[in-house]
Amino acid sequence: MGVMKRIGRLFAKPEPPIKEKSMLELGPGDFCEVSLITYQVVGSVRNPARNAVVLSLQDGNDIKYLHIEERELLQYVLYDDINGRLDNPHEVPAELVMDDKTYYLEEEYEGRVIVTGRTPFRQGGNQHVWQFQADDNALLRIEWQDGRFMLYEGNKVISGDVQVIRST
Repeated sequence: MGVMKRIGRLFAKPEPPIKEKSMLELGPGDFCEVSLITYQVVGSVRNPARNAVVLSLQDGNDIKYLHIEERELLQYVLYDDINGRLDNPHEVPAELVMDDKTYYLEEEYEGRVIVTGRTPFRQGGNQHVWQFQADDNALLRIEWQDGRFMLYEGNKVISGDVQVIRST
């Protein structure tokens, strides 16, 4: 190694530290912690128009879905998929009763999504979403894309219970 190269290194600017990803930027291969459980991110469905993402999280054989949306603050909802069936996306009711619990429609929207990794939907495209809430604050989410419905049931998670563990 030459003397000039060594002197050059003494005066070179150090490389800036690598910026840690935010929860909205996580993708397959990253790890996060939600309510003290460590999950590997195995997939993501991003809706850039809403600044939102649904991460497919895996802990062993357990798979959950973390919906993250940035509004005034980051909002988190952890979902489990549930069995259920609807026939027509044009006939989703404003009230749904499941297990003696009534869910009321809070929000309905659609938009183009970008799919990465293992998710319920294999490709991006136009996705229609209905979000419901029950009187006990339980949440229900229905997604329709490419002729297929997915139903999820979950609860809000406070931002202090969600953190990035390791990102690639």
